[in-house]
Amino acid sequence: MPQHEVVAALIVQSHKILLGLRAAGRAFYPDVWDLFGGHVESGEQRDEALVRELQEELDITPTEWKYLKTLHVASASLTVHLYLVTAWAGTPVNRQPDEHSAIGWFSLAEATQLKLADELYPTLFARYLTLE
Repeated sequence: MPQHEVVAALIVQSHKILLGLRAAGRAFYPDVWDLFGGHVESGEQRDEALVRELQEELDITPTEWKYLKTLHVASASLTVHLYLVTAWAGTPVNRQPDEHSAIGWFSLAEATQLKLADELYPTLFARYLTLE
């Protein structure tokens, strides 16, 4: 199975994280709360993919971000490059309702009560929400 390379953004502001509820009809991870991001296209740099995906999905342009780590999800043949995004131009809006049925800002306590796309998210959220 080929490895898929994606970028994912921990978008934080005022000790809250922006998450999207993946649409129920999605082939992968339907109906769970997830980070924003997407596939790195052929010839595209990871930072370029991050900016493009956030513009496409949320109508924001990140202005301050830092690379955090790369996660390997063997069960899904996925390589995820995780970024912390702390500043952007624009106001986040759900531009792709076929991809995310809802978006919302959550505190750490609220986020850990959600049905999340990955079991590692509560640990990641706890670690990086305090860094903004």
